[in-house]
Amino acid sequence: MAKEKTLEDLFHDTLKDIYYAERKILKALPKMARAASSDQLKQAFQKHKDETEGQIERLQQVFEILGKRPQGKTCDAIEGIISEGEEIMDEYKGTAALDAGLVSAAQAVEHYEITRYGTLKRWAETLGMTDAVKLLDETLQQESKTDSDLTNLADKIANPKAKKAA
Repeated sequence: MAKEKTLEDLFHDTLKDIYYAERKILKALPKMARAASSDQLKQAFQKHKDETEGQIERLQQVFEILGKRPQGKTCDAIEGIISEGEEIMDEYKGTAALDAGLVSAAQAVEHYEITRYGTLKRWAETLGMTDAVKLLDETLQQESKTDSDLTNLADKIANPKAKKAA
């Protein structure tokens, strides 16, 4: 008979999912930075790349707390979100709407990450994993701030520029 799956199993599976996603995002961000036309957006992507490196390290620490080796598991959601971002880069290359599209793609990534980290943090609380809660919360706060920064970039720069070109 199959072993009963527990919240800890689900936590570990979801951890592998976001670990894979973060490593995939790390590869995508330089491409997005190169594609962006506004310097502020280029800088935002570079900053997010640096933060993502720290987030991957924190995830490795959470694996350690679990007594498991850091390992990713293919995340179809992030594959789809990144592939949509690549479509935007291709279809809007050289247009005034490109940056607005890049911001929207980046926010889709952020919202996925916020959902995952929020869930993992709650599960870590339920499982009494205090150290993991702190690590996951630090990343969750960072992701929320990045999302907010992207909204500001969209409102102040990318969206008005995309509209003017019409």
